[in-house]
Amino acid sequence: MADQSFDLIIVGSGPGGYVAAIRAAQLKMSVAIIERESLGGICLNWGCIPTKALLRSAEINHLLHTLDAYGFAADNVRFDFAKVVKRSRGVAAQLSGGVKHLLKKNKVTVIEGEGKLAGTGKVAVTKDGKTTTYGAKNIILATGARARVIPGIEPDGKLIWSYREALVAPAMPKSLIVIGSGAIGSEFASFFLNMGAKVTLIEAMDRILPVEDKDISAFVHKSFEKQGMTVLADAKVQGVRKNGDSVTAVVEVKGKVSEITADRLISAVGIVGNVEGIGLEGTKIKVERTHVVTDAMGFTGEPGVYAIGDLTAPPWLAHKASHEGIMVVEHIAGLHPHEMDVGNIPGCTYCRPQVASVGLTEAKAKEKGHEIKVGKFSFIGNGKAIAMGEPEGFIKTVFDAKTGELLGAHMVGPEVTEMIQGYTIARTLETTEAELINTVFPHPTVSESMHEAVLDAYGRMIHL
Repeated sequence: MADQSFDLIIVGSGPGGYVAAIRAAQLKMSVAIIERESLGGICLNWGCIPTKALLRSAEINHLLHTLDAYGFAADNVRFDFAKVVKRSRGVAAQLSGGVKHLLKKNKVTVIEGEGKLAGTGKVAVTKDGKTTTYGAKNIILATGARARVIPGIEPDGKLIWSYREALVAPAMPKSLIVIGSGAIGSEFASFFLNMGAKVTLIEAMDRILPVEDKDISAFVHKSFEKQGMTVLADAKVQGVRKNGDSVTAVVEVKGKVSEITADRLISAVGIVGNVEGIGLEGTKIKVERTHVVTDAMGFTGEPGVYAIGDLTAPPWLAHKASHEGIMVVEHIAGLHPHEMDVGNIPGCTYCRPQVASVGLTEAKAKEKGHEIKVGKFSFIGNGKAIAMGEPEGFIKTVFDAKTGELLGAHMVGPEVTEMIQGYTIARTLETTEAELINTVFPHPTVSESMHEAVLDAYGRMIHL
């Protein structure tokens, strides 16, 4: 017998889990959410939010060292790294508290401990050696993921860091090696570079930010190098050697092997789903490459059990998890929500320069057989970007030449992570070039560049 029963139990309180819980409560379900660590999950406590707080500090440090361009001067500019980290942790704690308030406000029962499936319609929760069983008509697994560990490059908390150790670094390293140039790797590389460290970024693929459009990757590569970063693409790390208070990476690039030594090393080579210890054994739930397989509505194949977020298929993004959570809950409630189109999920990387994209890259569009029209507009032609002192970067649009469908949009430069939602809405509404061309963008704004990139695809660009 279950000690207590609910309409829905959610295992994990990250951006997928807690949003699903609140939506279920809105739909008058009795809801319990199980969390073994901190409310808000990895994203809020150890990912999305605290990294942005750090990056804000790095942005301020960069501005303080470029004051002359704006007519200012400051002497003895310095920072207290401990306070930088403390502020980041404070931001995370504030938002975790906010999630706690939201769950309480929506009358969601919060259960502390480790949850696992314990038979049909049951979840067992263990805390401090004591196990309690709860019943539920439906269960959502939202246990997320953790950093992938490469044998021989295991984080040790001192010389080799994962994102967790990097977020609470006890001191600012003078030099740093970052392995992996996805969003996490590029953001940490950018942060430490702009805080004054000598940074080497290593990527096994033939270009950094490999999921982005090639033009975007190339631009960021050049920008990082211009800022003083060493960028090695198509590079294989053969091994890592720990020294007294430094670490050496043996790297092969185009057949040439060299050694790079730095104070610290960050391993940012992807994630693995948290599929262990959640009771998948003996169920119909399938796991592929450490992630749970689901159908379009998050159903796992096990009666009454769904899965969302980083535990499941990519893209592994917080906003995708939140949307999935709402979709699954509404499906359970019989509201017949639309299936999620992953092609309409934007991706953002908050390095300097910022990167944002949605939909198909130019290469993917061609690969899928589309006849395309491509537009591009550089921020050097945008008045607001020039006034801000940030004229570097561009926006690229990809259209279907026959239908006018916006197949993809790719951006690099100032505040593009705030602007990509415009193209995302356009794709969701199945907007064509006609509507975008006839949309009036406010002046002076950086967003005008979005309009110009559309105009360029059809030979109508004005300001370049």
